[in-house]
Amino acid sequence: MIIWLASYPKSGNTWVRSFLNSLLFSENNKLNLNNILIDQFPNRRHFRGLVNDLDNFNEISKNWITAQEKINMDKKIKFFKTHNILCTINGNNFTNTKNTLGVIHVVRDPRNVITSIKNHYSERNYDDALSFLFDEHNFVGRDLKVKKDKYDESDILTLIASWQVHYNSWKVFPKNYHLIKYENLIKNPLDEFLLLSKFLTKISNISIDNDKIIKSVKENDFEKLKTVEMNDGFREAVKDKNTKNLVPFFNLGKNNNWKKLLEDKIINKIEKKFHNEMHELNYL
Repeated sequence: MIIWLASYPKSGNTWVRSFLNSLLFSENNKLNLNNILIDQFPNRRHFRGLVNDLDNFNEISKNWITAQEKINMDKKIKFFKTHNILCTINGNNFTNTKNTLGVIHVVRDPRNVITSIKNHYSERNYDDALSFLFDEHNFVGRDLKVKKDKYDESDILTLIASWQVHYNSWKVFPKNYHLIKYENLIKNPLDEFLLLSKFLTKISNISIDNDKIIKSVKENDFEKLKTVEMNDGFREAVKDKNTKNLVPFFNLGKNNNWKKLLEDKIINKIEKKFHNEMHELNYL
């Protein structure tokens, strides 16, 4: 059964993945940033033998459930990161309660998401980043204009839609749902990861020792993640589309302050467009 780590991009998913990797899969709960054993879905290897064209989104979406059934054949608990919205395309569900044990939904204030989006996806300015954030038909994971001799397994079309659509899609999952707000992670990571660990214990047979939680939290301090990436690199980092230089994955963290970085016109557009959701999450 799958436990999803679902989020809109640049919302803290990798931080949560790294913590869980230290807690559950790492010897002595050590940070191992370049060997995170929590894969993403969709992923090219999950669909080999199921579809003829790995760049055809309709073929991929037809086989979302079939791929998950294959993953779940051994009946073991597995974690998967996903940026895909929870949706139904032409009658095909992204997932269902039969294949899903639970959902960890990581959410971040869109006024801070946009600053990270601009950096990570090499958007030229905040107007372009705003278009990215508002686009209800937005895909990431595979640029069909770019042909490669060899594709990474993560080079696959992923429907993220807009920040609003994404949040609203996952918040209604009917089974074992746990919300994490990025802002709470920044403010008090120990409390948030303790709550997450209790959730995992509740829905599964995973037994977690509090000392291991504390050790894993210390290992995954945000500033430590930044330092490790700076010294050793991070294989999930992307290149700037313009300069071709690697873009730091763990960038501003708690220093990402939309009040200092955004013009009023951008703030007003975000707050108007996402007013209901931001109010619901106490961002307004």
